[in-house]
Amino acid sequence: MSDAIPSIDDPREVYEDRLKIRRRIAAIRRRTEGRISMVRLVLFLLAAGLAWPALFTDIIAWGWIFVPVAAFVAVVLWHARVIRLRELDERAAGFYERGLERLADRWAGQGNPGQSYLHADHAYAADLDIFGRGSLFELICAARTRPGEAMLAGWLSSPAPPATVRERQAAVDELRPRLDLREQLALVGEDVRAELDADDLTQWASGEPLLTERWPVIVATALGVVNLVTLLASLTVSAAFPVFLASAVVSGTFALVFRRRVVRVLIQVDRPEHELELIGAILAGLESESFQSPLLSELRSNLDTHGLPPSRRIAALARLVQINDSRRNMFFAPFAALTFSGTHLAFAVERWRRQYGDGIERWLDAVGAIEALSSLAGYAFEHPADPMPEVVDDAPLFDGRAIGHPLLSEAACVRNDVRLGDGLQLLLVSGSNMSGKSTLLRTVGVNVVLALAGGPVRARELRVSPLAVGASMRVTDSLQEGLSHFYAEIKRLSAIVDIGEGSPPLLFLLDEILHGTNSHDRRIGAEALIRNLVDQGSIGMVTTHDLALAKIAEDLEPRAANVHFEDQLEGDRVVFDYTLRPGVVRKGNALELMRSIGLKV
Repeated sequence: MSDAIPSIDDPREVYEDRLKIRRRIAAIRRRTEGRISMVRLVLFLLAAGLAWPALFTDIIAWGWIFVPVAAFVAVVLWHARVIRLRELDERAAGFYERGLERLADRWAGQGNPGQSYLHADHAYAADLDIFGRGSLFELICAARTRPGEAMLAGWLSSPAPPATVRERQAAVDELRPRLDLREQLALVGEDVRAELDADDLTQWASGEPLLTERWPVIVATALGVVNLVTLLASLTVSAAFPVFLASAVVSGTFALVFRRRVVRVLIQVDRPEHELELIGAILAGLESESFQSPLLSELRSNLDTHGLPPSRRIAALARLVQINDSRRNMFFAPFAALTFSGTHLAFAVERWRRQYGDGIERWLDAVGAIEALSSLAGYAFEHPADPMPEVVDDAPLFDGRAIGHPLLSEAACVRNDVRLGDGLQLLLVSGSNMSGKSTLLRTVGVNVVLALAGGPVRARELRVSPLAVGASMRVTDSLQEGLSHFYAEIKRLSAIVDIGEGSPPLLFLLDEILHGTNSHDRRIGAEALIRNLVDQGSIGMVTTHDLALAKIAEDLEPRAANVHFEDQLEGDRVVFDYTLRPGVVRKGNALELMRSIGLKV
């Protein structure tokens, strides 16, 4: 299947066409499986029917039995291949089904929420729904490895400098139409979830070798040969049995000398088996690719090595791990003990680690970065109307035209223009409950996160400078730490002020701050906090439904301005248009909302 697509403007059509093809091919292969199963049965019955006359009569020569047996083995291998191809087609169909679910806004709870990357003390992740069910990470992430997940999570958790963002944008643009590559990355290891942390794998690969001697391999080989020869000889010559026992005693003594180190090596290498299998398969796919953008070209060049490519080297280690698993089989274990297979495996693993271990971290970084870029490219492909933002060096700046929230469906997304910078540092957003104030703050914040991660934004256009985002929107109390809601909030606000003292400039997003105290203290505290942030050179937005706070913006003009959302009462319903307007809101809806649910006020 080629990377040519019918229309980059219609991802739904692309997915639907490919889904039909994959389902049709899977159905054909399923029917082929049925026919092959019948052929297998016929060949088995034929071999069974020939066995008696071939082995116990003179009707046919016994060699004829190998004809149906050989044919049976060939058909079994053919059958396994068809099953594997059919499974891949079904997985590919699932890949496009999930894509269509995302396009239909039915993706929440279906992907990887990245919950482990959500930290309570992060400046904005919880407030902006970066991780968790229905989060930005769940919508975007298509990584199959821990390094890929961690790389994308890192990009969404920390803004990159302009040069890095531009490199990622170019890479995402190059990967956007390469649907075959993204499909391949998503399908590799679909039945294996990578559970080992990349840090553990790199620490193992770069650790001090435990077995460096050469002579033990020679001795183990010699003892293994003696053990097998004397064992076989003792089956026919009784005098050979004492020699076998003596060889076994010597072998046991030799094994005890190295047992602790051998066991430690084999236990360590046993842990990354699935991770190695998955990473090796991803590397194999990437090694055949060529790229034009600087970042992708650099990542691809990190896979180039002298001699065997990384995928072959990792496959060699994976085979050693599989052999280590096989030797535990109860039927194979005695033979493995006599031939020192564990010792040979441990020394082979250590040789691999000495020769190639220093490349693991570089290979993992390349895999993680390409998976993260592929995730952003998939998101860009599914949202062709979302442009790449212009990242400028002049700071601070956020200038968005028709910006919307990327986690909302297109039908529910109301877009607004928002501009901060060039002298205007604060927008104080007033409005009634449920009018859209908090959503506007999250819209600005999430688009900044996307922009500075290297992805497209939900806007008609966006110019943005490097910004450190700090949000206070979902502060909760803590029973474990004995913190009240108010104290937890002022701790968060203090952390945001500290961010504003650093670089890059701060974008603060504060929702109904200090509402855990009385109105007098609240106004004084809020004004002092906002003045401090503005004096730092930060830009940001503060929401309120307390009109007394709106005077703060008037006092700070022209560095601040009031904007608001309105609502209308239609019958017994309060209706919102979620359109941002200049000035201060002049009416509220609290009483109307209370009456609408039957409360008498």
